[in-house]
Amino acid sequence: MAAKLADIANKAGVSPATISRVLNDKPGVSDDTRKNVLDAITSMGIPKGRLQRNETRLVALISPDLSNPIFPEFVTELITLFAQHGVLTLTCTYTAAGTSESNFLTMLRNQPIGAAIFLAGAYDTRNADLSAYDTLLERNIPCAFLNGTEREMNGLYVGTDDDLAMTMALRHLTDLGHRRIGLLLGDRNHYPTMKKNEAAKRFFSTQGISHDDGLTAWTTYGMDSGRTAARSLLDQDVSAIACASDQLALGAIRAARSLGLRVPEDISVTGYDDSLEMSTISPSLTTIRQPVSRISQSIANGILAMMDNHRLAERRDALLFEPELIVRESTGPATAGERYNPQ
Repeated sequence: MAAKLADIANKAGVSPATISRVLNDKPGVSDDTRKNVLDAITSMGIPKGRLQRNETRLVALISPDLSNPIFPEFVTELITLFAQHGVLTLTCTYTAAGTSESNFLTMLRNQPIGAAIFLAGAYDTRNADLSAYDTLLERNIPCAFLNGTEREMNGLYVGTDDDLAMTMALRHLTDLGHRRIGLLLGDRNHYPTMKKNEAAKRFFSTQGISHDDGLTAWTTYGMDSGRTAARSLLDQDVSAIACASDQLALGAIRAARSLGLRVPEDISVTGYDDSLEMSTISPSLTTIRQPVSRISQSIANGILAMMDNHRLAERRDALLFEPELIVRESTGPATAGERYNPQ
């Protein structure tokens, strides 16, 4: 088997990118480092021509089920950005009924990848077992994590400001006069969901709006689960529902219609993501837009920098991007009886 650059890098005490520069006679490497690398290759008994020189130009992109349209948007953006730099992206998509995230990490253990990007995973869930990531971290493979607010592992953390996102949605609804607002959220242990819930509590408290726990519904992300969970909120006569994803919002709209309620005349609904087609459905969805292009660019830049300098991969840098409120047809003024009048 041809030797891997990571093996030589470990032997020489440098990054795989440095090994690649030496092998391809590229500048940016000191004479001492170049000699150290060549000595390591010689000591390992590896014929120079048999080396896999391009292994650091392969990036693994690990994503959950692509049925949620926000993930294909990130995948497309990232693949395009890396291709512009001559980097090939290996996409690994896991589902509840198929291969899991941990199984993909096991399969990647001996693959010549130069970096890994996670669009979701165990890292974004409280009290989750993170040992599956050790196979990458022990090899000092640069990693980037999307929307992982608790930084428990080395790597780059990039995402949308969930506090601001929820505050924007609730501010929009209260500006329309709504005071009995339901929250339709994801898993209780999902860090981004927890951040949205905490932001909502602060907002209601600051605005003097009573909001008991029964007006918050927790469920799994998805249209069907959103429809089921939204029923419990609609049964409590909420005038608006702020949702933690567009898919949950679509489920809430379906639940409302099944009860004979009109959107937005009887119930207003907001989403989160601004995934594809949210502007073309009827009613078009008012939502909080994640800046997919800017986030993807920052991930690509960070990964490329870490591949060139592995010391950067030993940090836990975090970048949060400001979301944008996109007002469409699914929200409208509260009825006179429901109107919120701030003091």
